[in-house]
Amino acid sequence: MDFGMIGPGIVLGLGCLGSAVGCGIAGMASHAVMTRVEEGHGKFIGLSAVPSSQSIYGFILMILMRDSIRAGTLTAISGVGIGFFVGLAIMVSSIYQGMCAATAIQASAKQPAIFGKAFAALGIVESFSLFAFVFALLIIR
Repeated sequence: MDFGMIGPGIVLGLGCLGSAVGCGIAGMASHAVMTRVEEGHGKFIGLSAVPSSQSIYGFILMILMRDSIRAGTLTAISGVGIGFFVGLAIMVSSIYQGMCAATAIQASAKQPAIFGKAFAALGIVESFSLFAFVFALLIIR
């Protein structure tokens, strides 16, 4: 068994877990709102998918961490630390982004004109995943 791959697995797993929870939270709000409004269902579905992007950050980091560990430029224990804490940041950001998306869905159902403005909060929450992603890139390279 290759224990060096635990860190890359952690970052991918936590990123995907967060995306799943975030999309689930937003998806439930989307379903509830679609029962009350007659149009704009595609917008609500789109909003509920926004937290899925963090799983991509985890996937990219998994590949880069794996390559760095194999090349000997990153130790396995460092990979576990980076994978856990960066993965945790990505996971929490995904979950909170799902919560923001849920309220954006509810608000834009009531007032459709604010739909575009609702993406501002989603982008701000996403930025913390991006910060963790970029800082991890700086550490492992």
